[in-house]
Amino acid sequence: MNREETLRSGVDGLGSEITCKEFVELVTDHLEGLLTFRERARFRLHWGRCPGCRVYLRQMKQTIFALGRLTPAPVSPAVRGELIQKFRAWRVRGPAGGPS
Repeated sequence: MNREETLRSGVDGLGSEITCKEFVELVTDHLEGLLTFRERARFRLHWGRCPGCRVYLRQMKQTIFALGRLTPAPVSPAVRGELIQKFRAWRVRGPAGGPS
């Protein structure tokens, strides 16, 4: 069995390689440092082998960086009051317009 087959077979103790869908689902936990050792190893194995997921992770990091540089815009008292009023009405009605 060659290295490629060993990695795919799970003999390395990590289990099967994650899919791109699983990778996307784990990105937030990866960026927040919440993955277990096993998850992190499987994540990095996939990341090292999948150009599309490398691009996706880079885009997520760039987005987080760009959003982190934004400064909050002030909200006028009139808009703030309207939002509070709508939120209170939403709490009474529920999100779908029916009773909560």
